Amino acid sequence: MFGRFKKKLNEVIQKVSETVTPTDSREKSIEHHELVESESIISENCADIRYLDKNTKDKNQKTKKTISEKLKSAVKVVSEKKIDADVLDNALWELELVLLENNVASEMSEAICTEIKMCLVGKSVSRFEVKNIIEETFKKNVRESLECEPLDIYGIIEKNKAEKTPTLIMFLGFNGAGKTTNLAKLGYLLKDKGYSCVFAAGDTFRAAAIHQLEVHSETLKIPMIKHDYGSDAAAVIFDAKKHAKAKGIDVILADTAGRTHMNKNLLEELKKIVKVNRPDINILVVESIAGNDIVEQGRVFSEARVDGIILSKWDVDPKGGAALSLTKAIDKPIVFLGTGQDYKDLKEFNIEEVIDNII
Repeated sequence: MFGRFKKKLNEVIQKVSETVTPTDSREKSIEHHELVESESIISENCADIRYLDKNTKDKNQKTKKTISEKLKSAVKVVSEKKIDADVLDNALWELELVLLENNVASEMSEAICTEIKMCLVGKSVSRFEVKNIIEETFKKNVRESLECEPLDIYGIIEKNKAEKTPTLIMFLGFNGAGKTTNLAKLGYLLKDKGYSCVFAAGDTFRAAAIHQLEVHSETLKIPMIKHDYGSDAAAVIFDAKKHAKAKGIDVILADTAGRTHMNKNLLEELKKIVKVNRPDINILVVESIAGNDIVEQGRVFSEARVDGIILSKWDVDPKGGAALSLTKAIDKPIVFLGTGQDYKDLKEFNIEEVIDNII
């Protein structure tokens, strides 16, 4: 994950770091003068320092201080330069292109580059500091874009359990995004944590979807409520809620039919399902490899309500920038990452881990 992104990002960071060069001949002359003067001081005082005894401790400390100050001055001239705005603009344009190519939204890309420029242009910074400034600025922006009010799924389940009420978690998303698979993965995770679950086959639009969920139900030994193909999806989920309440089941995991940008009828049906069943949590499943289209998906499904996000196929996305844009666009947290085909391949989202993978 982020391999290509990380490589290109670090190449540009290196290029920006190389913009720290002497700006004129006078500065180069000062640099040479300071180095020569420092060498002279060291040479003149080495003999004195070598033969100083206990009675000349003060002179020793004073001489060391003089040498230290001159060395710092020389090192500062050699390593600290004012960064040229034009050169920096060219390098930052490359950085912005890298971000855009890796599906980071244009607003976010521009904001990152603008903040980096404000931190560097016209300021005297060392070659070593430039890289740190760029990396820390980038990390700060990424962290801010990913930080949303957290969704405490386990806390909600525990609260409802205390009130003897099942928790309804409904899955939303486009066809092929991985709704049913990730629903099964969450069922596996919750069962492993000791919660009882029931599946609700709310995708009555496709007969294959009902069969797919049935296979997961049998494999995981999790009961499933289903109606016939073409039935009212809201009724299926409603019946699953009644079943869970009667049997003391902790969580209902409800599948829904996939929607597209153009399919307004299915979107209206989804709004009806939400209104009738009042789910505790709506989870949007999106493919990380879908690029910037996932931002539009997030906005479409927000009409029905989104509480949290699962990014599927996280392990095969070489770019990953869209993840940085999605949370910023709809202000909802990423809760899990789909990292493979097995039931256990559902990873809880960790902001710091993602940041460390980028830089």
